[in-house]
Amino acid sequence: RYSTNTFPTWERAQPFRLLCHNGEINTLQGNVNWMQARQADLASPHWENPALDLKPIVGMEGSDSGKLDNVMELLVRNGRDVRHTAMMMVPEAWERMPAGEITPERRAFYEYHSALIEPWDGPAAVTYTDGRIVGTVLDRNGLRPARYVVLDNGYVISASEIGSVGYDESRVVRKGRLGPGQIFCVDTGRGVIMEDEEITQRFAGRKPYDTWVRDNLVVLDKIVAQQPAVVIEEAGEGKSANGANGRNGHVINGAGAQQGSAPLTNRQASFGYTSEEIVVVLRPMLTDAKEPVGAMGDDTPAAAFSHLPRPLFHYFKQRFAEVTNPPIDPLREELVMSLRVLLGKRANLLSEEPQAIRLIELKSPLLLPAQFAALQQLDQPEFSLKTVDAVWQAPAGDDVTMDESGAALRAAVEKLCQEAEDAVHGGATLLVISDQAADVHTLPIPSMLAVGAVHHHLIRQGIRMRTSLICASGEPREVHHFAALVGYGANAVYPYLVYDGIDVMAEEDRKLSDFTAAELKHNFVKAVDKGLLKIMSKMGISTVDSYCGAQIFEALGVGKDLLEVAFVGTPSVVGGVGFPSVAEDVLAWHRYGYPDSDTSKTVKLVSWGIFKSRRGGELHEWSPAVVHALTATVRAEDDATSLENYRKYTDLVDKMKLAPRHLLDFQRTRPPVPIEQVEPADRIVRRFSTAAMSLGALSAEAHETLAIAMNRLGGASNSGEGGEAKDRYFTE
Repeated sequence: RYSTNTFPTWERAQPFRLLCHNGEINTLQGNVNWMQARQADLASPHWENPALDLKPIVGMEGSDSGKLDNVMELLVRNGRDVRHTAMMMVPEAWERMPAGEITPERRAFYEYHSALIEPWDGPAAVTYTDGRIVGTVLDRNGLRPARYVVLDNGYVISASEIGSVGYDESRVVRKGRLGPGQIFCVDTGRGVIMEDEEITQRFAGRKPYDTWVRDNLVVLDKIVAQQPAVVIEEAGEGKSANGANGRNGHVINGAGAQQGSAPLTNRQASFGYTSEEIVVVLRPMLTDAKEPVGAMGDDTPAAAFSHLPRPLFHYFKQRFAEVTNPPIDPLREELVMSLRVLLGKRANLLSEEPQAIRLIELKSPLLLPAQFAALQQLDQPEFSLKTVDAVWQAPAGDDVTMDESGAALRAAVEKLCQEAEDAVHGGATLLVISDQAADVHTLPIPSMLAVGAVHHHLIRQGIRMRTSLICASGEPREVHHFAALVGYGANAVYPYLVYDGIDVMAEEDRKLSDFTAAELKHNFVKAVDKGLLKIMSKMGISTVDSYCGAQIFEALGVGKDLLEVAFVGTPSVVGGVGFPSVAEDVLAWHRYGYPDSDTSKTVKLVSWGIFKSRRGGELHEWSPAVVHALTATVRAEDDATSLENYRKYTDLVDKMKLAPRHLLDFQRTRPPVPIEQVEPADRIVRRFSTAAMSLGALSAEAHETLAIAMNRLGGASNSGEGGEAKDRYFTE
């Protein structure tokens, strides 16, 4: 099979050493990042020094199929059966499978191996072999077909397209197809066919995985339920419910000691909150337990073009599945989706020991106050929690330059990374990156910058798998914020300032009077969880394990210095802002939240008109002035008035600088080309062609309409990989 979604070169042609693959690995960037992180911790009797002998495990020049093959070969050459390896890397959707559809042993097999490696997720039919065993495994969603035919002469044919190999129908003994997550193989040594249930039960019974899971896995919700003392909804400020103060100067309920001394709105303003966000975004999440939907488009400037300070989150755009990577419906296909998170030190991938599953299980990467408190109070040697402060101090003086502020921020990020490294070397298996120490004199490091920088620093040092990153920040409050934090390496997020705000809103907001603070917090978590599933599903990803660290974003307006420190591998075509600009934005929010040293003075949150245009606020492409000019154009009773209004409209539009396209202009200095030297239109259109879209990806009507249009113009119609039906030949 040739390489279809990467540059078609011979080294990418399939099959590879152990497999060939029809589909896409949507989580590829995250899978590769995590394999790089594991390299330093590899240990095996088969190699003297695996970290050196096997490095790099993944060949960066390969396709997604080639990289999948690299990791499968590592596991098989280390002694794992190729079927065992296929079940590890492409597991079925076991998390929500009803008890009657999966045995306890089989569930425990997948649960145990989820601690060793995250799924290589995406629409995939993978055929594998070790030279004796030949088989096929299908992705958990069944988004690629996988069929097989058994002939009476002993031949077995398996392929996505049943017509790939010709055979005599009279010799068919039986036909079958794999369901989502199923596996199938032929043992050529014994001359037998093994199907899904036999294979999965065989490998699920190899080791006492159910005992290992039961004896070692720590379910955080069970700890919270068994220890009412950590339920803190009624706790007074600065105390946990059992009266204990938190560690490192931070109280158990997550409100920082310094932060807690300032009014709520001051603290919110210092993190860039607006009154519009509270009303338009946060309140609907609290009442409806889902992310509000406003419009299909965003007509505000890209963050780098805005005249207002914008969160770093706004510089990153979510990518989505295109063409052959189908998205998933997270509502209809809820059974295959999972937000399950494991916290703690990860074991050596090449071993198989009970302690590998000595981890903490969360239902979601978003932590409630009681859960965060339980983590802080967890008294078990395997789970050592350490907090590093993600804060910085701006240079003093009235004549401080942007570059000086940027240098101070960068130095603070480097210090944070070093402290994180020291904490991990000191045995911290739970590392809290916290900006709770921010106050009137101290500024928070943007949470996305802090998390990304620490994540990549620990990868470079070869110690990332020894700890889990928990982001305790006052900044994240929208679904996109949480997706970005998880996407850039946060295993869990604790948005303490959102919860502090909910406590106040529950008492003061009459529109929330039907809810308790606890109910509002749970609704917020539900809203974020649903939003995360939606974002993951747009990329065809089913599990948050595969989404974490996958960096499935594109940066717009982010400079090289930030990318190299915190967002390694993220595409950013046009470059953009660096540490100085980010520092200036943080300083602007901080000055607004703390206008003077008197922290008792309450500031009022403003609205910058991000969601609805307002005078003096954020620019909008469809501002009232633009809409008025355009409607006046079409409503004018005479041509002269219409033309005048149209010129007003074009003047307004041409002056905008909202996106990279607005910086482009025609070169007007070249001499004009005589019209008689210009190729006529009827010849130009012959150079047109339609993009390759197969019948099925497009409806028959759309597919045929494109073909008719190109035939009439004399252009080319690319029918896609599916080809054309014979009945279309010699027709229009």
